[in-house]
Amino acid sequence: MAELPITWLPTDGAPEFPPIDNALPVPNGLLAVGGSLDTARLELAYKRGIFPWFEEGQPVLWWSPDPRTLIYTDQLHISRSLRRSLRRPDYTVSLDRAFPLVMRRCAAPRPGQKGTWITRDMFAAYVRLHQRGQAHSVEVWRGEALIGGLYGVSLGRGFFGESMFSDETNGSKIALTWLVRQLRRWQFPFLDCQVGSGHLYSLGAVDVPRRRFQQELNEAVAQPPPPGPHWQFDGDFHPLDES
Repeated sequence: MAELPITWLPTDGAPEFPPIDNALPVPNGLLAVGGSLDTARLELAYKRGIFPWFEEGQPVLWWSPDPRTLIYTDQLHISRSLRRSLRRPDYTVSLDRAFPLVMRRCAAPRPGQKGTWITRDMFAAYVRLHQRGQAHSVEVWRGEALIGGLYGVSLGRGFFGESMFSDETNGSKIALTWLVRQLRRWQFPFLDCQVGSGHLYSLGAVDVPRRRFQQELNEAVAQPPPPGPHWQFDGDFHPLDES
């Protein structure tokens, strides 16, 4: 079957996207180009299983890869070394305490990378989502030092992970473990990881066909969200008590 041409999106007017089945197989999942990162467009994108990913100087690129990588909240794998880290008494974890700082740390240059896909426009767009209660962060602290964290988008009972960072061993895994266990308490079925990696697969992530993901996503985003706009962990909560 012939590949469909890539759709160029206008920057104004009502947001719209082509069907996700139109996404290219190579590069995997590229669906559309252009448009803007306004809140209404981002909300529609995530509801349809689409996310932006591009570098500074490029137009906005919209993706819906097949397969999709998910961590089901009842299938999280916690290794022995991660369990030891989670038992340590010298760290604390918070929700939505420092969203902009977590984004900046995720955007910081990393070994082997020339730049970052978290552009100035991306930063501003996701801070706006956070202010609306549609984007959230997890922070791992040692004293007042931020040693790990992640952020993502949440609509209904669907969570879409965007990026994470770690300045100490297992810093980002601690953040993700706390989040997934809390999401399970809130009856979120999955955390969307978008694209797989060894890091994510070690935590129990699995690849699912895009159409199956879309069906599960439709059910998740139709559910009412947890209390907000900003989140807190349950007061009696520790992830190792949830196994």
